[in-house]
Amino acid sequence: MSAMGQPEEYDLVILGSGAGAKLLAWTFAQRGQCVAAIERKYVGGACPNVACLPSKNFIHTAQVAQYVRNSEDFGIATEGFSVKMPAVRERKRRMVQGLVVTHLDLYHRSGAELIMATGRFVGPRTIEASLADGTKRLLRGANVVIGTGTHASVDDTPGLREAQPLTHVEALELDVAPEHLIVLGGGYVGLEFAQAMRRFGSKVTVVDRNVRLLHREDADVTDGLRSLFEDEGIDLALNSKVQQVSGTSGHSVRLSLSQNGTEHAIEGSHLLVTGARTPNTKDIGLELAGVEVTRQGYIRVNERLETTAPGVWAVGEVAGSPHFTHISEDDFRVVRDNILGGNRVTTGRQVPFCLFTDPEFARIGLSETEAKGQGIAYRLFKVPMAAVLRARSLMETRGFLKCLVERNSDRMIGFAAFGVGAGEIMGCVQIAMLGNLPYTALREAVLAHPTIPEGLISLFSVTPSL
Repeated sequence: MSAMGQPEEYDLVILGSGAGAKLLAWTFAQRGQCVAAIERKYVGGACPNVACLPSKNFIHTAQVAQYVRNSEDFGIATEGFSVKMPAVRERKRRMVQGLVVTHLDLYHRSGAELIMATGRFVGPRTIEASLADGTKRLLRGANVVIGTGTHASVDDTPGLREAQPLTHVEALELDVAPEHLIVLGGGYVGLEFAQAMRRFGSKVTVVDRNVRLLHREDADVTDGLRSLFEDEGIDLALNSKVQQVSGTSGHSVRLSLSQNGTEHAIEGSHLLVTGARTPNTKDIGLELAGVEVTRQGYIRVNERLETTAPGVWAVGEVAGSPHFTHISEDDFRVVRDNILGGNRVTTGRQVPFCLFTDPEFARIGLSETEAKGQGIAYRLFKVPMAAVLRARSLMETRGFLKCLVERNSDRMIGFAAFGVGAGEIMGCVQIAMLGNLPYTALREAVLAHPTIPEGLISLFSVTPSL
């Protein structure tokens, strides 16, 4: 324990313990360096505690509920069923607890010191850690990494904050399926939760200010998602701006909407806010450390993830990196190599992503919209999921596969899948793209039958459109 005037000296001090941060802690500690990680609340960051992994656990349970609901389709008779939300929550909590134990073991085995405390800069490369017992520690690092992440935003819409809406954190802790859940936001989090809650038995309405769900994606993707949601009985209030909110989430809420030039209202029992994120950079003393932030509040970094302060780095969402755990993990590689004297950058890297609705949507590289916007000529290969024999055997043929191939070469420049196993088949294409393989290599490959990736043979055997 340090006297507050004399900092404890470390090779590396890390603020936060999310994906990139924890990998840096474990890696440098294993190399024999003296490492401390300061974490305010969630061991391992948001992903294993309140975001990616618990939400996928939640979604999988909802998929099982859907299987039971449609059991007659499988020739299995059921005499009604009910979803016990406390048991759903407990299953999720068991998984989270197991992940926390795993993380603590990795800290212990690596030799990195995990300090559960609130951290703030008090000077260059110097952080004050305030522990729960009221004591404080002063730590200074030869290198310091900021990995404090982001949190869900609640905007200034009149009455919204007073309504005490759910964010994804509270939604994962519900012990009852809402009677009528209103979801604000038609992006990733909103769509995943909307479908899951519908499958748990809630009436669900999705409100979005855009004309289309996932509006930045191609029209065939957004049309497919809209059709999916309508078929599952989810109400969509698109092109809608919320003017005012009244009531309290968990009891009764009322939203006044302006939609297509007309005013109307919807009422529900619960309100879930999704979409915008706010970087966790407020009140952590960045100005005392010489660390600048952008106009949006993200930490200003260069392509090496160096901040404006010497010896201070930033990783993950707080650094303005794309909001995916796998990108934060790549930020770890960038900072690791640069601290060790290399020169690794974030520019030009692939950014794959997957929406975990059922079925999934996944994409790597350019969309058609992006290719056209950049003036890139391409050939389009596209087949319905019904052309994938594995999807036929599962009788889950909703969706399609498509790939953009450069017009004057056989180089794949973008791939999208909306269908069963979309994330897995995207991974196969991404690896081929990493190896600079032409699309013909996948067309001629011997892929196991019947698997989802076998559908790539069907995809690349069709005549492309220009």
